[in-house]
Amino acid sequence: MTPTVVRSEPLQQDSLSCSDSSSPTTTVDDRGDKAEIKLTDQTNLLPFKTLLVVLLSLGLCIIASTLDSVIIATAISSISATFNAGSVVSWVPAGFLLTSTVFQPIYGRFSDIFGRKGALTISMLVFIVGNFISGFSRTITQLILARAIAGAGGGGIISICQIIISDVVSLRERGKYQGIIAVFVVVSYGIGPILGGVLSEKVSWRWCFWFTIPIAAAAIAIVLIFLPLKPVKGSIREKLLVIDYLGTFLSLIGSTLIILPLVWGGIKYPWKSPEVLATLVTGLLVIVLFCLWEFKGAKLPIVPLHIFRHSTVVGVYIAMFVNGFVLFASIYYIPQYLQIVFGYTPLQAAVFLIPNMAGQTVSSWVVGVAVSRTGRYRTIIYLGFALWSVACGLTSTITPSVKTAAVVIYVLLAGIGAGQTLQTTTVAAQASVSRQDMSVVTAFRNVSRVLQNTLVLRREQFVRLLGGALAQAVCSSVINNTLLSSMLSLKLPPSLISTIIDKPTSLANPDSLGLSQGDAAFILSQGYNRGFRNLFLVNASLTSLATITSVLLIKHQELPNRLDMESKESEKVNEKRIGTSTA
Repeated sequence: MTPTVVRSEPLQQDSLSCSDSSSPTTTVDDRGDKAEIKLTDQTNLLPFKTLLVVLLSLGLCIIASTLDSVIIATAISSISATFNAGSVVSWVPAGFLLTSTVFQPIYGRFSDIFGRKGALTISMLVFIVGNFISGFSRTITQLILARAIAGAGGGGIISICQIIISDVVSLRERGKYQGIIAVFVVVSYGIGPILGGVLSEKVSWRWCFWFTIPIAAAAIAIVLIFLPLKPVKGSIREKLLVIDYLGTFLSLIGSTLIILPLVWGGIKYPWKSPEVLATLVTGLLVIVLFCLWEFKGAKLPIVPLHIFRHSTVVGVYIAMFVNGFVLFASIYYIPQYLQIVFGYTPLQAAVFLIPNMAGQTVSSWVVGVAVSRTGRYRTIIYLGFALWSVACGLTSTITPSVKTAAVVIYVLLAGIGAGQTLQTTTVAAQASVSRQDMSVVTAFRNVSRVLQNTLVLRREQFVRLLGGALAQAVCSSVINNTLLSSMLSLKLPPSLISTIIDKPTSLANPDSLGLSQGDAAFILSQGYNRGFRNLFLVNASLTSLATITSVLLIKHQELPNRLDMESKESEKVNEKRIGTSTA
């Protein structure tokens, strides 16, 4: 079967169909200027009982992926101590998030070309391989590279799961089911750090990576056997020919070159050093080339630039970038702060994330049901960011003298606010674009949350993860630079400064470092405590920006329900029959 050439027609907002053919087809515009691929529609609205099986299978996939992304949050100190690598240990989570970010939109597009089930299975297998290698790593470099492999698989899991939800339920009902998916995500985020603390204390941090392997294997089996999805027909050769190889390469290189200098700045190299500036500028130039290629050269672009004509899509991407930055910063650095400054064990520190995740779980599910019943989502989004901003400001006031109840209330409020912004932004982005663009927008949204149904889904996920990856880089720089400044003021020898940065928990025993109690207290207060306070103030500023952005850019769109979509599809079929009989 060879791709056919047809005259392109604008897609309607809520049309069920992207293409009537069962394999990718090529279209040209009225001027014949540029060939464009028209994708197979994979919409398959399912009855409630079947949806339960779908949610179970997707839930296991999501649990495996989200557990893995946060389970090491409370094991970072143990990993740092094992390898004496405190200055680069942030690359363990950042390596995972970086490749997750880059591969989000790629998997989104691959799911269009090869089908959802095939793309999801491949991502799960790569994820398992990366985790297996991570557990056996003998150096910090091996571990970072293994986490990057796991991220290359994990990046596709949540995006494809969200895209599948967009295939099997109507846009109006999507908020409710995306809310259920969000519960899986948030519960995993809550359990992950605690589980990581238990494993790193009682067994070994290596089990943080091995633990998710059997869950992922079970998920693959259920997906292959029970997931009822439409196949995408066509030969492998046809499908391979429509992949945007150059766009994939440029996005990978550009994203990496931008994130690297953010990790190096002020730690490995000065901010104004040629290494930092040259790498950053080169990354920006590569991204410019990527945009030019996607706009002018790619037949089936990874990021079709026309989606940015919608102000809601732009607003969602900005908001989800902030969401990813602040969420990942909180998950990784609140436990680390409590361990270093308060002297808590990994498990004790992880317990303080439970109120945050509980607030997110309940809030996300409640607003999902509310959106399904009312069709309104805009106000929920900006009120959620506003509450989150207030909570981040309160968190910046935490010191060792603050009562435990206050800390619990602050993180609970942050969770409630964050939960209001999760699935509502997915619905907002999906409601603003055509059916053919849904998967891309969704995957790209979550990268926004590092740059999150099919076009909308892919792009949105990418942005969220990009925010998370940058959070690891920026937060590490903020804290380490503040710490470095405090230690330089004490005129400590470079070797001792490196030891403290590489193994921050060593300050609990200053005698072993040859430090006085007063100097250790000064480093904790003026270094770590002030560094973490600055970090939380950055979070408060970003969530305030997201509040303003959502008010100004995110617009309301009517959300069709299942009956509306089926009625439109019926009208379309009737029109075709009339046209055929007339001809």
